[in-house]
Amino acid sequence: MRLLRSTFVIGGYTLISRILGFVREMLLAGVLGAGPVADIFLLAFRFPNLFRRVFAEGAFNAAFVPLYSRRIAAEGQEAADRFASDVLSGLTLVVGALTVLAIIAMPWLAYSFGFGKADDPELFGLLVLYTQITMPYLLFMSLTAMFSGILNARDKFAAAAAAPIFLNIVLVAILWFSQGESQTETALRLSIGVALSGILQVALVYWSCRRMGVKLRFPRPRWTPGVKRLVMLGVPGVLSAGAIQINIVVSSAIASIQPGAVSWLYYADRLYQLPLGMVGIAMGVALLPALSKRLGADDAAGANQTMNRAFELSMLLTLPAAVALAVIPDFLIGALYQHGAFTETDARNTAIAVFIFALGLPAFVLVKVFQPGFYARENTKTPMIYAVIAMVANVAIGAGLFFGGMDFVGLAIGTLASGWINTLLLLQRLVRDGLYAPDRRLFARLPRILIAAGLMGAALWFGGRALSPWLNQSIALDILLAVGLSAAGGIVYLVTALAVRATRTADLKGVFVRR
Repeated sequence: MRLLRSTFVIGGYTLISRILGFVREMLLAGVLGAGPVADIFLLAFRFPNLFRRVFAEGAFNAAFVPLYSRRIAAEGQEAADRFASDVLSGLTLVVGALTVLAIIAMPWLAYSFGFGKADDPELFGLLVLYTQITMPYLLFMSLTAMFSGILNARDKFAAAAAAPIFLNIVLVAILWFSQGESQTETALRLSIGVALSGILQVALVYWSCRRMGVKLRFPRPRWTPGVKRLVMLGVPGVLSAGAIQINIVVSSAIASIQPGAVSWLYYADRLYQLPLGMVGIAMGVALLPALSKRLGADDAAGANQTMNRAFELSMLLTLPAAVALAVIPDFLIGALYQHGAFTETDARNTAIAVFIFALGLPAFVLVKVFQPGFYARENTKTPMIYAVIAMVANVAIGAGLFFGGMDFVGLAIGTLASGWINTLLLLQRLVRDGLYAPDRRLFARLPRILIAAGLMGAALWFGGRALSPWLNQSIALDILLAVGLSAAGGIVYLVTALAVRATRTADLKGVFVRR
């Protein structure tokens, strides 16, 4: 039940962040739409944001948390803090140097992720400028990830989960006060806001560490055995956790060839990232410390049970979200984004991408569930290998279909395929090596979850058809309709899930009761 509570704490703050993110995207769609300025800003934002997701959503935790936890258990808090201090100084030096080099090399580096805009010197120049401004976000997110890892190792998840809220608050404020100004000026301010939000996020998690009594210094960078071990574990972890994000960057680079495609894929990605962040990422962050402690106590049976409950809980929360996104994507996109500069064509193409991404949502979440089964055993190489295989498949399938005539739809299909390939490879390896065995409860509840999600999907489909004529009359009404229909679908799912015994009231009560 502690895993359930931790997941809901992280997921709750993630929900707040993603709701603010929707406000941000609605304003962004209204101000910039899906035009050329929107495309280049999103490319500039996505490049450093890639590293936020790589570090803050799994990779750093995968390497740092087990090592830091073992230091606390074996040598005490003081030794663990010395190890963390060595990591802090080395991380700042390396990532700081990379950030400076990237800023200097951006006039050439930008060709790697925005070559589709290279034939327009003015747009390409803005892309270089915006990306140079946003690049410090990489350093700030790296430091945020380290302080968050310290908090997560101590079973304190709230501050780290709440930190991304600052990004959305800053960007929403900029968009709100920039309405009526030129798109290039607004994009410039947004780029500056990205960097400023990184400072706020670092400050929050550092302050939380200080409150817990963590004593960090900034010594001269040293190649200690602990740092060496972290690098050995961390490099494969970074590649593994970053595979999905690298896929997105590659897809965006190819999509930059087709006008508007970068924006369509971006807005679709933001919509399915809501359940992925609330469930998959939250589950992965909470699961790793739980598994590490079980394995540290030689409790293999307990670790297996923890994995099964994580599998079950993730599907209980993910499958209804995937069904909803697949059944009413036009309704949701029309309600959330189709305002101002965001046209009906933009909404239709974004809805197509949402439908495709929805089919892969369970796979993207299960990747976050299965990877900790390797990370808790200090095995980061196996997930890295499978992630690279999935990444290559994504590029091959996506590029092949894109240049074969399917345009942006082919890129979305490539992302979908890579998610399922990665998931199935991880699962078969865990089962083959005896690291995980599905139990009876999981086999009994998964079909019931599917039944409940299917009935909810039918209700949403009929509800969406009935409410569609009321869309696009006012932004307030659109939001009300989207929230109302989603809430109604959630109620149908909850009642149905309890009726078919996909879950129990005791399981749900455990989220709100401390033990």
